[in-house]
Amino acid sequence: MSGVKAGIMVSNQQFETEDMVSKLEEQIVMVRMARDRGWDSYFAGQHYLNEGGNQGLQVVPYLARLASDAGDMTMGVGLLLAPLHNPVYTAETIATLDVISRGNMVFGVGLGYRTVEFDAFGVRKGQRVQRFEECVAVAKRLWTEDKVSYESETCILKDAHLSLRCVQKPHPPIWMAAKHPNAIRRTAELGDCLYHSPKATFATHKQRLKLYKEELGKLGKPLPKENPCRIEIYCAKDRNTAMKLAGPYISEKYKAYAQWESDKAMPEHERINKSFEELMQDRFVIGSPEDCWNQLEPYIRELGITHFVFRTHFLGMPLSSALASMRLMSEELLPALHKATPTPLDQITS
Repeated sequence: MSGVKAGIMVSNQQFETEDMVSKLEEQIVMVRMARDRGWDSYFAGQHYLNEGGNQGLQVVPYLARLASDAGDMTMGVGLLLAPLHNPVYTAETIATLDVISRGNMVFGVGLGYRTVEFDAFGVRKGQRVQRFEECVAVAKRLWTEDKVSYESETCILKDAHLSLRCVQKPHPPIWMAAKHPNAIRRTAELGDCLYHSPKATFATHKQRLKLYKEELGKLGKPLPKENPCRIEIYCAKDRNTAMKLAGPYISEKYKAYAQWESDKAMPEHERINKSFEELMQDRFVIGSPEDCWNQLEPYIRELGITHFVFRTHFLGMPLSSALASMRLMSEELLPALHKATPTPLDQITS
């Protein structure tokens, strides 16, 4: 399909008091609606040892369960915390998901930031970049080489052969989250595209994209075909209604992010430990369908975004509110997105 793709984020993060069996059924309802209304993809992320009185399902079995209801939508791992995982586990697990999705998935990876997760897996924070690079680089070798030899403190391979191969060749597209310049350089070297964060302002997206293109040029690599961005969104009949239905939940989610050390992981000028009114500026997309389109259109025109991954269901929000937003987006936004033409990256100069 030409135009801009639209994905739905279905993280299934819930309060500890909630029944996760029934909440899983709600997430399946969301996926079925997305499938039937013409959405292009479904994504879920990863965390361990959730804090703040909430719980979440682990991404790999969760996505595998949703696949049976997703039809032809692209499955998205967004994101796997690569430093916490062995390269062999990663290679075989992603190959398994690629088979389950019939060769229709995206492999998203991130560095992670929460101390409790690194401590739980026995990974020193000072090792996370090394572990990240090792996980991705060795997994790529296992997918593409017949025999792999490699040795580190965490992985020893002697002519190892990965008999389970990915359906997609040479492997599923690797989307990398990156906030700092060094991370963007790693993305240019190891990934297939930069996955833009919902926590960044529009101006920061432009700066990161400029650096990413420069790094690709230094490596002699082509510009990516995909240029994806995750967006926090809520669509209602008007802005006041959207703010009333979604504002409190998005605000609480970002307070939780700050408690989870996400704020410390952000560049100084992008810190999220702010009031909701300050955070909203140039980040979240909230309002009527017309309001939402007016906020999304610059991403397509000035950043060349080809694939949005929308989160419109937040911790504590009733399913009915999320479905109402999805219906309106399906009716009013998706047709416009699917008809839109992103500006080619080689035509974006700043």
